[in-house]
Amino acid sequence: MYDSIIKNMEKNMQKTVDSFKERLTSIRAGRANAAILNGVTFDYYGVETPINQAATISIPEARLLSIKPWDKNNIASIEKAILKSDIGITPSNDGEVIRLPFPQLTEERRKELGKEVNKQLEQSKISLRNERRDAMDIVKKQEKTGELSEDQRVGAEEDINKSIDKFTKELEKIAKAKTDELMEI
Repeated sequence: MYDSIIKNMEKNMQKTVDSFKERLTSIRAGRANAAILNGVTFDYYGVETPINQAATISIPEARLLSIKPWDKNNIASIEKAILKSDIGITPSNDGEVIRLPFPQLTEERRKELGKEVNKQLEQSKISLRNERRDAMDIVKKQEKTGELSEDQRVGAEEDINKSIDKFTKELEKIAKAKTDELMEI
């Protein structure tokens, strides 16, 4: 009876986990990662276009990201978009290729990035708790209307709590992996 409530809640919780993973890709460690450019767009003949849809992005070295626009006329606007973004790397170009050198992270910067990971983790946990609250409200309403018995409500609440525990552990595991990655470099 309450299976659809839990399935819907778990689907939304999985979206939260996926979103958390995606946000962590934008937190740069000391090595080059093309995902850092996700969300960076530039003006391509009047249309805001993601860089990866107008250029080839490669990683020739561990700490260097190379962007080769398909149309050389876009180099200046891509470089300008990267400077405007908050990725914290200054691009350089030679007229054909834009290079993004990833500097070695200082201990202080690693700690700042670790705090950012924890902030993102807490926001995701809040999202999970909101999903749990919504599911609990639905279950309680169904008990009041007679769709669920008290025993079914208690069972549903236990299942809901098991789900949030599972997804919270998954978030914490992902955050720990990212924090470890930041500290090892």
